[in-house]
Amino acid sequence: MNKIILIGNLTRDPESSTTQSGVNFTRFTIAVNRPFTNAAGDRLADYFDVICWRQLADKCSRYLYKGSKVGITGSVQRRQYEDRDGIKRTSFDVVADEVEFLTPKTNSQRDSSVGGGYMPEEPHPVSEMQPVDNDDLPF
Repeated sequence: MNKIILIGNLTRDPESSTTQSGVNFTRFTIAVNRPFTNAAGDRLADYFDVICWRQLADKCSRYLYKGSKVGITGSVQRRQYEDRDGIKRTSFDVVADEVEFLTPKTNSQRDSSVGGGYMPEEPHPVSEMQPVDNDDLPF
């Protein structure tokens, strides 16, 4: 099984393009914070290159921007290529099946000429939760 789930922030604005056969794709990189700090007390991050295809690529290029928080599900794909100097290189990309826009409405207000001005809906209000007595549980 090849499945990956990530939550992170875009390190730069998405870059969109089209294949020779006319299929849209969008690339961006996300930084995913590690759940611990190093010896110096700094929180480190891992960086993942993400690629989206077709309609998902259109939505990501329109609504995401540097700093946007996203949740991504997809698969990891290995890519081999030759660089300008003729050296063979290998890279790993996350091919996104789903991208969830997680930036809150108050943080996503930007100039509408940059990024399209997407505003996620307000979250549903959470009802007051009541404590549960373990003796009342059926299991």
